[in-house]
Amino acid sequence: MASQRFRIEHDTLGELRVPADAAWGAQTQRAVENFPVSGRHMPRGFLRALALIKARAAEVNADLGLLHAREAAAIVAAALEVADGRHDAQFPVDVFQTGSGTSSNMNANEVIAHLAGRRLGRPVHPNDAVNCSQSSNDVIPSAIHVAAALALKQDLLPALRRLEASIRRKARSVGTQVKTGRTHLMDAMPLRFEQELSGWAQQVRHAVERIEATRPRLHALALGGTAVGTGINAPAQFARRVCAGLYRHTGIRFRPATNYFEALSSQDTAAELSGQLRVLACALMKIANDLRWMNSGPLAGLGEIELPALQPGSSIMPGKVNPVIPEAVCMVAAAVIGNDAAITVAAQSGNFQLNVMLPLVADRLLDSIGLLANASRLLADRAIDGFRIRADRIAQALQLNPVLITAANTVIGYEQGAAIAKRAWRENRPIVEVAAEETGLPLAELRRMLDPAQLTRGGVGGRRKRR
Repeated sequence: MASQRFRIEHDTLGELRVPADAAWGAQTQRAVENFPVSGRHMPRGFLRALALIKARAAEVNADLGLLHAREAAAIVAAALEVADGRHDAQFPVDVFQTGSGTSSNMNANEVIAHLAGRRLGRPVHPNDAVNCSQSSNDVIPSAIHVAAALALKQDLLPALRRLEASIRRKARSVGTQVKTGRTHLMDAMPLRFEQELSGWAQQVRHAVERIEATRPRLHALALGGTAVGTGINAPAQFARRVCAGLYRHTGIRFRPATNYFEALSSQDTAAELSGQLRVLACALMKIANDLRWMNSGPLAGLGEIELPALQPGSSIMPGKVNPVIPEAVCMVAAAVIGNDAAITVAAQSGNFQLNVMLPLVADRLLDSIGLLANASRLLADRAIDGFRIRADRIAQALQLNPVLITAANTVIGYEQGAAIAKRAWRENRPIVEVAAEETGLPLAELRRMLDPAQLTRGGVGGRRKRR
């Protein structure tokens, strides 16, 4: 550090030293020195969204006569470089910073101004030019929405559709296999694998629908509200025209918020989306835990399926293979649920005209989206696509399942059925044999009445026809 070279920069608080090779300026440097909290910087998706807003804003400001065309073009070119990730090292501000995200907004303003100035061969002002018609208070909430909308469109929703397709494809391939159902982790009436997997697929489908329902509110931007929602220093057409420019770049139809006072002071939409992500996390944890239970064993557990062997499972027990993908998915779900708790608290922190936990919202919301997208792809590609059914193990358990007697309730009554089930369990014998001895009903009739395959009709699109 003693040999590091510095230059002198200034802001309204005075002069300070900035690393000579840094593209940022005084306000960014103050933030670096003020917030040595986590070492965790603002997410790539957020920086991309922020830079896209700066680029489109410069175009509109030039069209409105607020910036010279050459200066605006230099700002656009610099901002798009930032959006593409070419200058991520120039964004050192910690997530845990000023609650409005002003430090990150000024970081972007300073870096883009510096890069644009190189192109022009003269200084570009970070506030007067790059931040023209904007405030941190409307840009940062807008960047959160743009970043989340892009992450949903490009990452999470395709991953969820891939997962649903994987589950449905597996259901078709193993559909006729009948297995023992379980409630309370105890043996219950039988069902087909396709029926069990259809429940998983529907959970994923509903998660997609819930997220899709939130997107219209996510596409409403605070941009144009500037400092407190009154739109001071922003031309009337500025926000609408920036949204149109964002559509050309992203394919998403953003629009100015209906009410800027809500858009600046609340993070209700982020909280809503986070809640939908939490529900998805619950669904993925249920699916992953079902896979873990079904794979348990191979001898002392359920042993219904065999997940792909991806890596050795123990540093001391040779030959052990663990359900590593479902375990990773469960940890992702736990992390997302924790992120939702943080976002819930942050969303409550709208004091009068501004929410003051915006960087935390941005970080945790994008973290959840990315984690869930990656986990969904892993679950599809490395667990569901490749698991194998252990049909012999399933048939053995099914034959001895005493709960099958439930199907005879209308003929022999609940009390006698319970007695038969208990005896069959006690003697470890097929339920059909014990029922024949206890009821005197013909064995052929009992086999038909208690046929597991016949007992699985219904549950997916109505009752199945007999064949």
